[in-house]
Amino acid sequence: MKTYTCKCGNALYFANSKCLACGAMVGFLPDEQQLSTLTITDDGLYKVAHNNKLYRQCKNYWQYDVCNWMVPNSDSNELCQSCRLNVMIPNLEKPENLPLWYNMEQAKRRLLYTLMKLKLPIEGRDSDPAGGLGFSFLEDDIADEYGNELTVKNYVVIGHNSGLITINLREAIASVRIEMREKMNEQYRTLIGHFRHESGHYYWDRLIQPSTLLNRFRELFGDERLSYTHAMEQYYKNGPAENWQNVWISAYASMHPWEDWAETWAHYLHMIDTLETANDYEISISSHQIKNPLIDCEQHNQAATAISFTQLFNDWCRLTKSLNAVNRSMGHDDAYPFVISVSALNKLRFVHEVIQCGD
Repeated sequence: MKTYTCKCGNALYFANSKCLACGAMVGFLPDEQQLSTLTITDDGLYKVAHNNKLYRQCKNYWQYDVCNWMVPNSDSNELCQSCRLNVMIPNLEKPENLPLWYNMEQAKRRLLYTLMKLKLPIEGRDSDPAGGLGFSFLEDDIADEYGNELTVKNYVVIGHNSGLITINLREAIASVRIEMREKMNEQYRTLIGHFRHESGHYYWDRLIQPSTLLNRFRELFGDERLSYTHAMEQYYKNGPAENWQNVWISAYASMHPWEDWAETWAHYLHMIDTLETANDYEISISSHQIKNPLIDCEQHNQAATAISFTQLFNDWCRLTKSLNAVNRSMGHDDAYPFVISVSALNKLRFVHEVIQCGD
């Protein structure tokens, strides 16, 4: 994730809606993939300083302040490219849900930023009702059955179904995520991680299933035609395979080829975003400058893709080794608690090739 600069010279961050130094209004321009200061015009529109284009605030910006994306004035939709993907938002009659929705939107926009940078297709359910990308933020159904004891009647399961990504609203609470991480014996659990993982299922449907890449996918990840229900039952009954560290990127990835792909996809997006941030801050490890993996290369052939992945992975190893050492010095857990096996590395390389070269 890049850092931007206000017209006053102050640093601007992706989530900013105003400059904390000069107070100027700030908005993200998805059509230009840039955060910019804005000037209001006499007719209530907003002008961008560097190109004089006119924009409107997303409805969820001016009404709820959970978004900072702008809508080009030529676009008739009242919602920005991110918010129009929402199928179900939280119940806002509960005031406590507004900050949780804000956290959800932050993670979703960060995902979309990376997908846009990677030039991946993003088709909403307005144009593809049966399989377009959509998001539902739902909460558990809790009933007060005995007058003084709350009972959970229905749990919201995080998942993906034909393009629709459902996230449990409670995952926007940090303490709940930590509790679930411990309960599920997970090394890593974040809100952005959920979005990246579930987007992997969406892109499997888009990029793998209908393409000539399916046979190669099966060689690396296994046969996805195996019963998902049976695999899930076995995983939660017996736990991951004993040797999962030698084959999969995470324990959960060992459950089924679909989950292996989604975990690998999410891991790749973690790498891309973190390396772009490190590059933006001009981080060097042992005099080696971390490169930005989101800069378009001139060629998209097999040789160029192989070279770019080697560069990406080497930078990742240098950076995470340093991040873990810094975290340990501060008394925290490792920032990156993973060891990438040869098998997992080959799967990450496959994801890179799919994104860079396609079918």
